[in-house]
Amino acid sequence: MKEKALHPKVVKTLKDLKTPWKLKFFFWKKLPSLLFWRVKLQHLDTESASVSIPFLKKTQNPFRSIYFAAQAGAAEFSTGLLAILAIEGRANVSMLVTDLRCEFYKKAAETIVFTCNQGNEVFDTVTQAIETKEGQKITMLSEGKNSAGETVTKVWIEWSFKVKGT
Repeated sequence: MKEKALHPKVVKTLKDLKTPWKLKFFFWKKLPSLLFWRVKLQHLDTESASVSIPFLKKTQNPFRSIYFAAQAGAAEFSTGLLAILAIEGRANVSMLVTDLRCEFYKKAAETIVFTCNQGNEVFDTVTQAIETKEGQKITMLSEGKNSAGETVTKVWIEWSFKVKGT
């Protein structure tokens, strides 16, 4: 998706989410657990999103790795950012997580970066929901990697989109 073709609300949302104090306010207002876990936005455009979750006392489990729920929360945020951009400035569309599946490959004992590269696909899914006036679903993958680039966790999140009032 080319930058010039973006709706002005998408451009504003991108700018706001990339502004640290506005992102913290968003967390405080909508997703306080991400603020507590110190999740950080690493990269965001209309095609991909990357967020990191640090290995801290407040994110770890008794086995000295990042708690699975904290990892799932960061992964969901990486997919949800793309979903937010896909609905911004368009019809009144609701979005909801309808399924979640995780696979864990390595111990998450350091900062993990979760990346989702399905911005174009989610945009197409939202377009289909708007055009057909029927609910649409997409399963998005967020892959968590450690500093060595090794896959630590894969999280598949199914999002449902429906035009409100139909």
